[in-house]
Amino acid sequence: MSRAERLLDLIQILRRHRQPVSGRTLADELGISLRTLYRDIATLQAQGASIDGEPGLGYILRPGFMLPPLMFAEEEIEALVLGSRWVAARGDTRLGDAARNALAKIAAVLPEDLRDDLDASALLVGPGAWIAAGDAELAAIRQAIRRERKLAITYRVPGAKETRRTIWPFALGFFDRVRVVAAWCEMRKGFRHFRTDRIAALTVTEARYPRRRQALLKQWREIEGVPPQ
Repeated sequence: MSRAERLLDLIQILRRHRQPVSGRTLADELGISLRTLYRDIATLQAQGASIDGEPGLGYILRPGFMLPPLMFAEEEIEALVLGSRWVAARGDTRLGDAARNALAKIAAVLPEDLRDDLDASALLVGPGAWIAAGDAELAAIRQAIRRERKLAITYRVPGAKETRRTIWPFALGFFDRVRVVAAWCEMRKGFRHFRTDRIAALTVTEARYPRRRQALLKQWREIEGVPPQ
C-alpha cells in the first residue's frame, strides 16, 4: 500500500468513528506501527485535516475535510455506479434524478483515469416489475421521515376493512417488488410495517412525533433483529 492510499484509508477510518479512537486501534487496522501512525496524523493535520487528540487519549476527525483529488478503489467505483443505477431505475422520479445528479457530481471531481472507469462500468441493473405507490407518495413519505413528522394515512389490506391511522415513519425499505414504511402506529401502539402500494391516501402533518427518528430506528432494529446498514 502506498503512503497516499494509507492516508486515505486513515481518513476513512476516522470518519467511521464518532468518538475518539485510540492510536493503537488505528495502527492495527492499517497494519502500521504507532510511530508511523503519528507521522501520518501529523501529515494530515498539516494538510488541513481537523484531527483532534493526542497519543494516549485517542483521535477524532472533525467534519469538513476532504483530501483532493477524490479517490476511490475500483470496487468502490463499481459500488457507487451500481447503487446509483439501481436507485435511478427503482426509485421514484425525484430519487432517481438525485442519484444521477450525485453520480455526475462525483464524476466531475474524479481524476481522469477514475472517471473513465466510472463511465465504463459494466454493472447493469435489469428491468423489474414494481407494485408501489406513485412518485408523490414516496416523496412525501421521505419528507416526513426527514422532518420527523406524523403521517395520517388511509390503509387498505385485501380482505380487511380500510383503516385510518396516524403513524410515526422512521424508515423506508426498498424490496424487489414492494416498498415498505417502518413506523410506530398510534392505533396499534407498536411498530408496524406498511406497504406503500396499500396506502390509499396520506397527509404529512405538522405534528412532530415525540421521539427522535434515530431512537425509533434503534429500538426497531433491536426488536426485529435488523443489523445496522
